Amino acid sequence: MNRGIKSFFYILFLSSNLAWSQDSLRIKEFQEIEISERSKHDMLRLPQIRGTEIYAGKKNEVINMSATNADLSTNNSRQIFSKIPGLSIWENDGSGIQTGISTRGLSPNRSWEFNVRQNGFDISSEVFGYPEAYYAPPTEALERIEIVRGAGSLQYGPQFGGLLNYVTKKRIGNKPLSMESFRTIGSYGLINSFSAIGGKYKKLNYYTYLHQRGAKSWRANSLYKTITGSISVTYDITPKWQINAEYTRMTNLSQQAGGLSDSMFFADPQQSIRGRNWFSTPWNNGAVTLQYAPTENTKFTLKSFGTLAERNSVGFTKPITVADTINTLLGTFNPRQVDRDSYTNFGAELRGIHQYDLFQQKAALSAGVRMYLGQTLRQQQGIGTTELDYELQITAQQNGYDYGRELTFETGNAALFVENLFSLSERLVVTPGFRYELVRSSAEGRINPTPTGEIDERQQDRNILLFGISAEYATSKSSNIYGNFAQGFRPVLFSELTPSGTTEVIDPNLKDASGYNMDLGFRGSLFKNILRFDIGAFRLFYDNRIGTITRDGNPFRTNIGASVSQGLESFVEMNLARMLGEDLENFDLTLFCNYSFIDARYIRWDNPELISDPNKTIENKRVENAPEHILRAGLTINYQGFSVAFNYSFVDEVYTDAANTEAPNATFTTGKLPSYNLIDMTMSYRFIETYQLRAGINNLTNSTYSTRRAGGYPGPGILPGNGRTFYITIGVEL
Repeated sequence: MNRGIKSFFYILFLSSNLAWSQDSLRIKEFQEIEISERSKHDMLRLPQIRGTEIYAGKKNEVINMSATNADLSTNNSRQIFSKIPGLSIWENDGSGIQTGISTRGLSPNRSWEFNVRQNGFDISSEVFGYPEAYYAPPTEALERIEIVRGAGSLQYGPQFGGLLNYVTKKRIGNKPLSMESFRTIGSYGLINSFSAIGGKYKKLNYYTYLHQRGAKSWRANSLYKTITGSISVTYDITPKWQINAEYTRMTNLSQQAGGLSDSMFFADPQQSIRGRNWFSTPWNNGAVTLQYAPTENTKFTLKSFGTLAERNSVGFTKPITVADTINTLLGTFNPRQVDRDSYTNFGAELRGIHQYDLFQQKAALSAGVRMYLGQTLRQQQGIGTTELDYELQITAQQNGYDYGRELTFETGNAALFVENLFSLSERLVVTPGFRYELVRSSAEGRINPTPTGEIDERQQDRNILLFGISAEYATSKSSNIYGNFAQGFRPVLFSELTPSGTTEVIDPNLKDASGYNMDLGFRGSLFKNILRFDIGAFRLFYDNRIGTITRDGNPFRTNIGASVSQGLESFVEMNLARMLGEDLENFDLTLFCNYSFIDARYIRWDNPELISDPNKTIENKRVENAPEHILRAGLTINYQGFSVAFNYSFVDEVYTDAANTEAPNATFTTGKLPSYNLIDMTMSYRFIETYQLRAGINNLTNSTYSTRRAGGYPGPGILPGNGRTFYITIGVEL
């Protein structure tokens, strides 16, 4: 068979004792086992206890990648996260190299309000100082994606968004050697290749893959290519001891089309007037995990991890009203700006759990400690070449310096968390807890190439104590009422401590943000799993919020006050085929609806003097980039190996600054973005148990839409989402 015809999805996943199908009202613990057939549900829940962690009463979602109908060839976030209520998604290049999501009125910028992890360890640039997630694993390599909302802050960190954890596969089947591979072609030269081998030999499990993807992209002056390789090896030393080692490397290069003015966007969103902007983020992640279970009720996990990575860009990022030529007739271009970051992060986490009886009821104590050291070297405003291609060469010095700005940031972090699950009855469990953070941040270097630009080491120490509590009441064997409260904290980021090289101006007196998350909801299943649901209310208080207003015609980032996000998040899924009878094994007809109402508003305005009109205030204004209504719905039909799915998305209009500016400013970096509707269609056919065909059309109606405006890189202005594209995949498992 042609080597290009190889692909597959065969995934180990969750056991049947997840919250949807509990057969007892006592504490439930998750066990990962191999299953011979794919789970039919692509949306699952974490149990009360899984490994060394407690999830009782916490709002969470698990995306089962083996059952999803999403476009995996491009990591299509809109489809992968379609059943997560309240999720705001930034889409602006279609490459899938990075994921930009958020919930509850938070910023989706590279998912930086989440604690982003892979297999339980940090993978972002720097957790406290610069938490942007420039790397996301290829979804073909994933077993599941776990999301724990803000209440997860006690176990993982103080982030308001909670946890976003990518869980990769650890093996394929039970044979010593198995493989999976697929090839995808699609619009605008899309070529996607994923191949993996793995298996089990005695006490050894292993999995390794190579992924490559590239395309010219939907917009002019845009293309990308990415290569990711990974290896994971797990060895069962004894029945009580297990060790795992894993390493992942990603390299990528993308040409960035830049922003548009509003008139350009509505006239032709595919156009671009920036053809020399390039971006690359080589990434290395690794971890060694040691697990020890001395007894059935006691478990420990020690995880050591590290990240060595870079962020490199070169381009002309002046406002789009400034031409990128010195002489149009001769085709002479401006020198480009070169910006480079390097990240060196190391850490270790020790976690343990002990389950015990208390007053004839089950209880569990979970605790952990964490040590983390991160260093960021930032070199910005270098004078680059006048050429077209990706080059990081510096062509001229500034007062003897290669870069106009050179800074070194360091973060040291030690943390302790404790949670205890108490069973107050056969149905009710309560889990109080706390997290104590020690954070030391320092910065030194030079913010400009003048003698006064040098800054001595600036150091700030923080001692943060966060409290939380969660509760869960089982209304039946398959449903429960849950509620939680947890405090959150967000330090000022490195990028917010120094002046920016774009049109955005930074307030030098920024303060840390703090606040809390609250949830109250009802979730589970009814009528023998025919109807599955999670309906809840939430409240997020965010004090000293850092946001953007328009001052003197330019964006200005500052502590603009306090905001409250509150509303409703709901998910309902019904298997219409099962309503007709239990014996329809080869036919499924599933309908889901995911709706959220998010009232995200500023309740306090701290800087009225910063707005030219003294009568103008942001109090009661909507939080920027926070759509009030998000609706996603879908219909899936499965019959004898054939599947077709339609997904619909509606996202409400958003403001892009805190002052809720309606009309765009002179650089088109602020101004309202309209609501949009999208329809996606996917199809798949599995035959002879080994082969699979997949195809899809994204943005079926070719709608024009945008999810964000950029203030700096990859170029100020509106960044359009992709129009209609298609793909087709063929694969095999051996």
